[in-house]
Amino acid sequence: MNTEILGIVAMFVLTATLAIPFGKYISKIYSGDKTLLDPVLNPIEKLFFRVSGIDEKSEMNWKQHLTTLLTINFVWFLLGILVLMNQGWLPLNPDGNPGQSADLAFNTSISFLVNCNLQHYSGESGLSYLSQLYLMFLHFVSAGTGMAAAAVLFLALKERATDKFGNFYNLLVKSCTRILLPVSILIAIMLSFNGTPMTFDGKDTMIDMQGDTVQVSTGPVAAFVAIKHVGTNGGGYFGSNSAHPLENPNYLTNMVEMFGQMIIPMAMVFAFGFFLKHKKMSRMIFGVMTLGFLLLVVPTIIWENDGNHALTAMGIDNSSGAMEGKEVRFGSKASAYWSIATTVISTGSVNSMHDSFTPLSGMTQLLAMMTNAFYGGVGVGMLNFFIFIILAVFISGLMVGRTPELLGRKIEGREMKIAMIVALLHPLLILAGTALAAAFPEITSGNLNNPGFHGFSEMLYEYTSSAANNGSGFEGLADNNPWWNITTGFVLILSRFIPIIGPVAIAGLMAEKKYIPESAGTLRTDSGTFGIMILAVITIITALSFFPALTLGPIAEYFSMK
Repeated sequence: MNTEILGIVAMFVLTATLAIPFGKYISKIYSGDKTLLDPVLNPIEKLFFRVSGIDEKSEMNWKQHLTTLLTINFVWFLLGILVLMNQGWLPLNPDGNPGQSADLAFNTSISFLVNCNLQHYSGESGLSYLSQLYLMFLHFVSAGTGMAAAAVLFLALKERATDKFGNFYNLLVKSCTRILLPVSILIAIMLSFNGTPMTFDGKDTMIDMQGDTVQVSTGPVAAFVAIKHVGTNGGGYFGSNSAHPLENPNYLTNMVEMFGQMIIPMAMVFAFGFFLKHKKMSRMIFGVMTLGFLLLVVPTIIWENDGNHALTAMGIDNSSGAMEGKEVRFGSKASAYWSIATTVISTGSVNSMHDSFTPLSGMTQLLAMMTNAFYGGVGVGMLNFFIFIILAVFISGLMVGRTPELLGRKIEGREMKIAMIVALLHPLLILAGTALAAAFPEITSGNLNNPGFHGFSEMLYEYTSSAANNGSGFEGLADNNPWWNITTGFVLILSRFIPIIGPVAIAGLMAEKKYIPESAGTLRTDSGTFGIMILAVITIITALSFFPALTLGPIAEYFSMK
């Protein structure tokens, strides 16, 4: 087997294997059980709550959880705009980078707040060290917000009728200190030992491969890159993200960063099973997610390994695959794997330029974000998948003539209405945004470096990435202007918080209902058959919503090359 393929298989198998015990650890944290880190972290957390005046033992209902979540995120958003617009005169700015414009600060603050990190700027020239540190803070709390919301879902689905689901602040802090921080520290150490900078000095003098002396921005890169992946944030310290040799120096760091961004989304699936004592159901969910992931990643690796046939016809050596926009130190296969993993998981970091991939690979990257259901971001991946479970249960109940039930609770009209709003919001934001951009070419056409089908794909990708809270892009699009900053900013807000509000509200409403023990007539939601049903629902909704748009972009581009 090719060594590149072996590296990919090793990355996936190792991550999936370690996700099981890590999921058990996450379950213990949200259950309030003892863990190895308690002696170190308990005093720190108690001091934080004492100083802040927060009663972490005060139980909240689902409405109070959401009110707290939205309020604290609004404060972080305002603080982000303040720092970004005034970074020119604020401290920790040794390179003298100016403050951002109002529309760019609006987009950047929202983008990092909602775990998307769209980045309409270049990191090394667009931000001061203070801004980078604040965005690193948002890396933690945006990921912690998603995980805390998922924990509320777990608590609401336990086998008892209640309207109290722990304390949001407690869940948020524990998500950051006991899950995100330890993994980030380990990965940051590994990156530092492999050449990733970790300093507060200004630009460093380096000699490039041509022997020229150049000034290169450095800073606290290792810490930033670690949490950007562990929190499935994806925002790069440098403009070229993890294709930059200081962010991702070699093949080992490439594997480490891939592990970092996949481990928690996978572990959250198993944490669901351990927490609710439904391990068979979590295995079914993981199986569906993994099958969907493989259906996207395997063709992409094959297409990129085959390369561009037009080059072969011209007599150009194409044996290394489609290497345009890719780093030689990673190769076409590892780059293709990363491109799907980072779009499926909603990390959005890149180790190659997605705009340079072959048309059908661009389509699979789009599909990974359009489905938005396989692994997903930390915490919110389970929330997104929960909506598809609700839809599948309801459709299955109609097919067998029984009242739909999930984990001992009936699913009725209110829950279905909320689920449908969340499910339809995703394609609405993507397609409406793309349609508006295409309808006003006098505003947007000047931002496209590529005309025709590929130009349409660039616009489609930008709104798809925004709606999926991903952040990657087809970088042929010049996106730093008021149109893209403002329109994608509103897409980011809606696509982040409504898919959190919806599942939490559904779970909260279900938790208030009487628990119904399983009987012989209960629909089994942990079977392979039900897993196939969920995959069919995901496929049908995605195909019906997005196939026309894909035919105008990557599919048409593929046939035009023929």
